[in-house]
Amino acid sequence: MARIDELRLMVKVAHLYYDQDMTQPEIAAKLDLSQASVSRLLKRAKREQIVRVTVNMPYGVYPHLEEQLQKAYGLKEAIVVDSIEHSDQILRDIGSAAAYYLETTLRSGDIIGVSSWSSTLLAMVDALQPLARPLQIRVLQILGGLGSPSAEVYASRLVDRLANLMRGTATFLPAPGIVGSPDVVPVLLQDHYVQAAMSLFDQVTIALVGIGTLEPSGLLASSGNIFSPAELDMLRAAGAVGDICLRFFDASGNPVVTPLNDRVIGMGLDQLRKAKRAVGIAGGLQKLSAIRGALQGRFINVLITDRFTAQHLLQMAETSEILPAAHPSSSLE
Repeated sequence: MARIDELRLMVKVAHLYYDQDMTQPEIAAKLDLSQASVSRLLKRAKREQIVRVTVNMPYGVYPHLEEQLQKAYGLKEAIVVDSIEHSDQILRDIGSAAAYYLETTLRSGDIIGVSSWSSTLLAMVDALQPLARPLQIRVLQILGGLGSPSAEVYASRLVDRLANLMRGTATFLPAPGIVGSPDVVPVLLQDHYVQAAMSLFDQVTIALVGIGTLEPSGLLASSGNIFSPAELDMLRAAGAVGDICLRFFDASGNPVVTPLNDRVIGMGLDQLRKAKRAVGIAGGLQKLSAIRGALQGRFINVLITDRFTAQHLLQMAETSEILPAAHPSSSLE
């Protein structure tokens, strides 16, 4: 226990620092102490429980859920948003959180990879604020965006508007997400603009991706970039539960490799893993198995989701062992 004289000094320093909002140099000058002594006394005040710091969590903020998700699934970061269960509001709330995350974590020279056909990413772009100053950002389309003319505008809108908001440049992938035959792929890959886009896949620093289920979203279905019911049945029989950029995986995070993979023009799961930050933006209990599969496969290292999905993901982690992901150097194509 500290002597009474030292306790008295600790209280005085703590009072000036926490109650009077004085800086440590100001306290040192006022009390004729060194700044190192002020710092030491403040630390001692905490150890002696003269000072107790509490953080009051506002409603709708879930740091404990986020920490548990990070620990359970080996994530770099988890962001859990408050929303209404079984509601379209989830999409808007997650999109808004993703927008804030992007605005606050961008670095000069970042290459942002975005999947084309994602309603959640569209919601993110709708919530973004323009950057105050240019940071030499490049926005790269990582899944083919050509498709039905009535829906194609969404893919270009997402990439182009995001680039404008980031005061950066857009690089489009002018090819369909899915082609009718694998024989078409080599022809499309000869195109200069397709080559230019795909050559940047391994340089992506932030990948922003939606996580899909076997049943295509309305936006994806309207684009025409979907597999037939028979092909989806084949994927289902092979154990597929979800996809990122139309690359499918099972509940344990293992890539589901079928001939359908050879018809997709976009980033592969192995390339996604190479991104410094691979951000999965998805929520809703209908996507629970797909999100967990993506986490199990370590295809994403940042997750932005809603609290109901987060709670279920933690329950699943507690009741079954997290399977080790495939080695990053293994082929996922």
